Amino acid sequence: MSLRTTGQYLRSNGLQCRLPNTHFRYSQTFQRISNRSLHTILRNDRPSIAPSKTNFTKASTRSIQSQRFQSFAPPSPESLGKARPAKLYPRSIKWGRRLLIVSLVGGTFYLFDTQFYASSITRSLRTFGLGIVVALDYKLNFRPKPWLGGDITDLHRRNAERLFELLHQNGGLYLKIGQAIAMQSAVLPPEFQKMFSRMFDDAPQNTWSDIEKVIREDFGGRSPEEVFGVSFSNEPGKGVMEKKARASASVAQVHWARLPDGREVAIKVQKREIEQQVGWDLWAFKVMMKVYTYWFDLPFYSLVPYIAERLMLETDFVNEANNSEKMAELVSSEPRLRGRVYIPKVYRDLSSKRVMTAEWIEGVRLWDKETLTGPWLGGNGRGSPGAKGTPLPPVDTQTRSNDGNGLIKPSRDEWRGRSGKGGLGLSLKQVMTTMIDLFSAQMFLWGLVHCDPHPGNIFIRRQPNGQPELVLIDHGLYVSMTPNFRRQYCQFWKAIMTFDNETLSEITSAWGVKAPDLFASATLMRPYEGGDSSTKDRITGELKGLTPAERHYEVQERMRQGIREVLSEEENFPRELLFIGRNMRIVQGNNQFLGSPVNRIKMTGWWASRSLVDDKDLSFTQRWANAWRHLLFRFVLFSSDVVWWGSRLRQVLGWGHGMDDDLERQMRFIAKDQFGVELQHSVFDG
Repeated sequence: MSLRTTGQYLRSNGLQCRLPNTHFRYSQTFQRISNRSLHTILRNDRPSIAPSKTNFTKASTRSIQSQRFQSFAPPSPESLGKARPAKLYPRSIKWGRRLLIVSLVGGTFYLFDTQFYASSITRSLRTFGLGIVVALDYKLNFRPKPWLGGDITDLHRRNAERLFELLHQNGGLYLKIGQAIAMQSAVLPPEFQKMFSRMFDDAPQNTWSDIEKVIREDFGGRSPEEVFGVSFSNEPGKGVMEKKARASASVAQVHWARLPDGREVAIKVQKREIEQQVGWDLWAFKVMMKVYTYWFDLPFYSLVPYIAERLMLETDFVNEANNSEKMAELVSSEPRLRGRVYIPKVYRDLSSKRVMTAEWIEGVRLWDKETLTGPWLGGNGRGSPGAKGTPLPPVDTQTRSNDGNGLIKPSRDEWRGRSGKGGLGLSLKQVMTTMIDLFSAQMFLWGLVHCDPHPGNIFIRRQPNGQPELVLIDHGLYVSMTPNFRRQYCQFWKAIMTFDNETLSEITSAWGVKAPDLFASATLMRPYEGGDSSTKDRITGELKGLTPAERHYEVQERMRQGIREVLSEEENFPRELLFIGRNMRIVQGNNQFLGSPVNRIKMTGWWASRSLVDDKDLSFTQRWANAWRHLLFRFVLFSSDVVWWGSRLRQVLGWGHGMDDDLERQMRFIAKDQFGVELQHSVFDG
C-alpha cells in the first residue's frame, strides 16, 4: 500500500501518523516502491503515533516534529572567514611533474631490471613490441597490393632489418636463434639471406671480472688461480691462463690455459647473464610463437616446448660433457670411424654446470678451404700438432709477458713453411666422406645426433699417414632417437631412394604427415620424383591468368595449407625431425661449400640401409633379410652414382658445378617457376 493509504487507515482507527513531509513530496516515486520497501521505510523512520489529540498538546507535537525533522540551516557567510583565490598551476608545471614521476618510475624499473635480472624484462618487452609490429606488417601488407605501398620485396627487407637488429641487440640466446634461422636461409627470401649471413660473426666478449665471478660462483668461491692452479705473475710451478677469450659465441666464450702438469686446456665459461636471461628468453619465444600460431593459423606452437627444452639443455655444460663422453665412446667402438674422428677429452674435476674444461685442439677450421688443400710442408711421416691425440709441444712461458691480458699460446704453425703459405695437403673428398660417415652413423646406427655441425665446430688435422682427422667440438645440442624411430628413419630413407611410395606413405602416416611427396622433397632437399605430385599440383594448379604478384600471394597461401598437412597430426609428429633436418641441412651446406666432392645423398642412403643390417636389437633372421635387401639396394644406388659422376665430369671440365649445386639450382628453378619463391644459398657468405 502507499504512504497516503497508510495514513488514512491510521486516522480511521483514531490514530495520528506523523510522517516527514518529504515522503509525500515525492509520492509519485514512492508509489513504485514494493510493499517490502515500504515497510522498511516505515520501520526506519519510526513515525510518532498517538491515540488521540487529547493525549499530546499542540506544543509538544510541534516540538517533536521540529526536533526530529528540522531542516538543515547553512552557515552564515561571516562564519566562513575571508575567501581565498584558487591556486592556478601552469600547464607546463603539471606536465613536468607527470614527466618527472614517469621518469623516476621508469628509471627505478630499469635499474632493478639491469641489476637483478640482467635486462631480461627489457629484452622481453622489446621482443613483444617488435614481434607485434612484424606480425601486423605481414598481416596488413602481405597481399598483391600492400596497403603501405611498395611490394613484397620491400616488406621482406624492412622486417629482415627489424629482426636482425632485435637479435643482435638482445644477444645471448637470441643469437643462437638467429644462427638457426641463418642455416635455413636458402628457403628464406633473399632479403633475409643477406641480413642473416652475418649471424656467424663472433659475439662480443664478456669482461674478465664477469668470467671470474662465474668461476667463483660455480666452484665455491675459489678464484681461477685456485681452481686451475694458474698464476698471472709467472710464479714457479704454476700454470698460465689467458684472460682474453680465444673465441666468443652466443652463450659462452673459450679461454686458453696451461695447467701446472703441462696439459693445455680450453676453458669454456658461460656468460654470466645467460643463467638469468634464458628462462625469460624462452618464455618470450613461447609467447610470440603462441601469438603467431593463432594469428597466422599455422600449427607451430606444439613444437615449441621441445625446441625450448633442447635450447635449455644447451646451456647446461654437465649435459654437454655427458654428450661428449658418450660420443667419444661410440666413435671408438666403431671400426669404420676409429682413427678418423676425434672427440676432445673432458676434465670433470675442472668442470661444472657453467664451466667446462676440455682438451685444447690445434687444427684448421672447415671453412679454411685454402689451408686444407694447400701443400704440406711439415715433413714426411709427420702430422699436424695434436693429431691422433699426441701431446702438444711444451709452451715456453718464461719469455712471454703473463699478465693475462695478452696472448700466451704459441701459434705452432711451423708446418706452414717459411713462406707461411703451406697447408695440410688433404683431399676434400676424404674430409667430406669422414664427415658424412660420422653424422650418418649418428642418425642411423646410434640414434644420438649432434645438431650443430656448422664449420666453426669442426676442426681438421693431418695424421702422419697423410689422412685427415676430423675433430668435433661443442656437444651441447643433441637429440636422442628411440630404437623404433631410428629404424623407421632408416626405412624412410631407403623408401625415398628407391621410390617405394607404399612404404613412404606408411611411415609418414605413422608420423602424422599427409603430404609424403612434399615431406620427401624437404628431406632430400631436392625434388622428389617418385611420388604422385599431388601436393605440388594442388599448390601450383589453376594459377594461369594471374599477375606475378597475385600468383606469388596465392602460392604462399597454398603452401601454408601444405604446411598444415605436413603437421596435420601434431601429436604424432616426431619432434626429433626438427633438429635432424637441421643437421642434414648444415652437412649439405658444408659439402656444397667444399665444392660437392662426394655424392652426399648416395652415402646417406647407404648408411640408412646398412644400419638395418648392423642393428643388434633385431633378430638374426631379420638382419639376414635386411642384408639381402641391402645388396639389392646397392644396385639401385648405381644410378645415383651415374648422375653424380656426370655432374663431377662437368665440374672438372668447367661446364658446371657440383652435384649439390646442381640440385639446389634445380630446386631454385622449380621454386621460381612454379611457386614464385626465390631460393638462394649464401649461408657462409660475409
